[in-house]
Amino acid sequence: MAYKILIIDDDTELLKMLKKYFEIKKYEVITAENGVEGLQKIKLQPDIILLDVNMPNLDGIEVCRRVRDKVDCPILFLTARVEEQDVVNGFSSGGDDYILKPFRLKELDARITAHLKRETRRKEKTEVCFQGELCIDYQAKTVQIHADYLELTKSEYGIIEFLTMNPGMVFDKERIYERVCGYDAEGDSRVVTELIRRIRKKIQQYTENKYIETVWGMGYRWIK
Repeated sequence: MAYKILIIDDDTELLKMLKKYFEIKKYEVITAENGVEGLQKIKLQPDIILLDVNMPNLDGIEVCRRVRDKVDCPILFLTARVEEQDVVNGFSSGGDDYILKPFRLKELDARITAHLKRETRRKEKTEVCFQGELCIDYQAKTVQIHADYLELTKSEYGIIEFLTMNPGMVFDKERIYERVCGYDAEGDSRVVTELIRRIRKKIQQYTENKYIETVWGMGYRWIK
């Protein structure tokens, strides 16, 4: 069965090019020319969403906020913005990755493939990890402390999953980015730093235990 991609962008020429390219790659491609139309097509249950940030009336950040609790698939932002706050806003709204415009089609294709493969691997997991008060269900992709479930974005959960499956091992920001965002390229340390900060803040709402340790000059590790 072909993977289903929803592309939301107000650049009609870009939409046509991406639709043609990914149909050749045997994907089922759904397009939307604005945020409102994109929201309507979410019901078609795409496997991955490509979402332009800069759209009139309803931008990509707001679209992502509205759909994140309704869809479980990866959301990749297409953006010309490179400011740190824009990156933070994208991940805070529930995005999983971003690619800068203009981009190479092969690079975009590689990121999409990596995200879809990661989703397949996660769906196959049945393991549950218990560590004191904390419980991670790798199949349900949930993290629970006592009776409370953490409200995590896909990328935040991905970091927890990666670190907990390799407890005690130190990973630098680039390695974490590569594994969690699913693209074998130089990572963006700003993204990883922000995601780690948000994870810690959410954990601290329920416990004083420190699960993620910063190893200065090296990276992060999950404390055994």
